[in-house]
Amino acid sequence: MTVLITGLGVLSCLGAGTDKFWAGMRAARSAPGRAADPHANMAHPLMYSVPAADVPSGPAALGGSPLGQASRYALAAAAEAVADAGLGQVADPTRVAVVVGTGMGDSGMHEQWHLDGAPEGEWSPVFSPAASIGGWFGAAGSNTSISNACAASGFGLSVAADLINSGEADVVIAGGAEAYSRVALGCFNRLGAIDAERCRPFDRHRGGTVFGEGAAIMVLESAEHAAARGATAYAALAGAGWSCDAYHSTAPEPTGEQIVRAMYQAFDDAGVKPADIGAVVPHGTGTQLNDVVESGSLAQVLGGAGLSMAQVPLYSLKGLIGHTGGAAGALAALAGALIVSNREVPPSVALGEQDPECPVLLPTQAVPLEGSAVLVNAYAFGGNNVSLVLQEVES
Repeated sequence: MTVLITGLGVLSCLGAGTDKFWAGMRAARSAPGRAADPHANMAHPLMYSVPAADVPSGPAALGGSPLGQASRYALAAAAEAVADAGLGQVADPTRVAVVVGTGMGDSGMHEQWHLDGAPEGEWSPVFSPAASIGGWFGAAGSNTSISNACAASGFGLSVAADLINSGEADVVIAGGAEAYSRVALGCFNRLGAIDAERCRPFDRHRGGTVFGEGAAIMVLESAEHAAARGATAYAALAGAGWSCDAYHSTAPEPTGEQIVRAMYQAFDDAGVKPADIGAVVPHGTGTQLNDVVESGSLAQVLGGAGLSMAQVPLYSLKGLIGHTGGAAGALAALAGALIVSNREVPPSVALGEQDPECPVLLPTQAVPLEGSAVLVNAYAFGGNNVSLVLQEVES
């Protein structure tokens, strides 16, 4: 069964809305700032934060439970995606599901309660973005929040496609959301994994990652359901592949064997070959090991198809908006859908000096998309790997 992406919604450091996101991708300019948290007492309290003017004002609660920032980000992106898809009121709400990936969920709200004290009689679960969207839209199918670290929303999109392919849902509102967490940023500071300047994947002088906030939500639906209501699609979510290194709690397995396996599984699931891939949106976090291992894995996969690393452009999204944690896979997939629909690979933020151990192609000028598909990678602590293939929809 063909799974189509018919609606997009996004919130990031670039602002609110898909138009701002695409314009920001094409401009290739951004910089992190200090986290707006007076208690961020750490060496590098840097964030690619959602601009204050674009932070959703509400709702502050849903179904009697207060909402943290991640849930509010997810709701704002979902509202845009649903409107963009022209979804309206569906005939059977039990055929609509929600899947949202998030690393920290609404933990920021709980962290603030730790300082201020929780309001009298109030409590809220940490991982509530999916249920928040489901309650708002009236989705009576499964409402699932997935939280396997920085691959969460990549896995979530795969689960959403499975719900459609298995016949359990006609429509899935799916994606990822992540908001500032003092605990998360403090932990990465303690790990020595934060770059003191900016997020600069594949740069020779990179010093780690820099976190970002945001949400990306997509409306996925079966081709039959989309055709019945006359909906158009940005792209098809054509394939997905999962694997796990089970190598180390934080470090990737050095040979990239399971990363390669996930990519090949995604190709097989989509019915494409590596030669069909016109661009890659890599995981590319800016950490020393990740970038080298992913570069080598891509060289193995593309080289096995007779391609050189100079032939397939990468679009380094984290170099523009930072590492959005559990939302990273969904934001990368949304960027991939825009690349497919616009037939253009935007410029990556320019590097100071590219790492010779990462011989990937990072154009600093927009280039046409060659090929019918875009590969999206998302990886996480614990060795969780997911690859997605987004493909052009034949008219």
